[in-house]
Amino acid sequence: MTFLWAFIIGGLICVIGQLLIDLTKFTPARILVAFVVAGCILGGLGLYDRLVDFAGAGAFVPLPGFGNLLARGVKQAVDERGFLGVLTGGLTAMAGGVTVAVVLGYLAALVSSPKAKGL
Repeated sequence: MTFLWAFIIGGLICVIGQLLIDLTKFTPARILVAFVVAGCILGGLGLYDRLVDFAGAGAFVPLPGFGNLLARGVKQAVDERGFLGVLTGGLTAMAGGVTVAVVLGYLAALVSSPKAKGL
């Protein structure tokens, strides 16, 4: 049942993104930023953690999960270091994920031959 709920919740997040692309004039970049900001806000309010507890990776992996993790890192760092945690908490919480994304992106560029459209 856990896998089903992860699939449904993750799919609904993707459907929302696709509807925003199809029905609005928002650029994909703005939609991605909106998802991260929504995850930060919901995470800061403690609401997104409930969704993660219910749906697991279906809610944790997409972009709102990234925003939630940023908010959680800031909360934890503020509790430990005070106001300085506002500046360092998000970076500390996301360091591993960002590192993996950069390294894997670099490796993918090495094994493929990326080209711009129209060239």
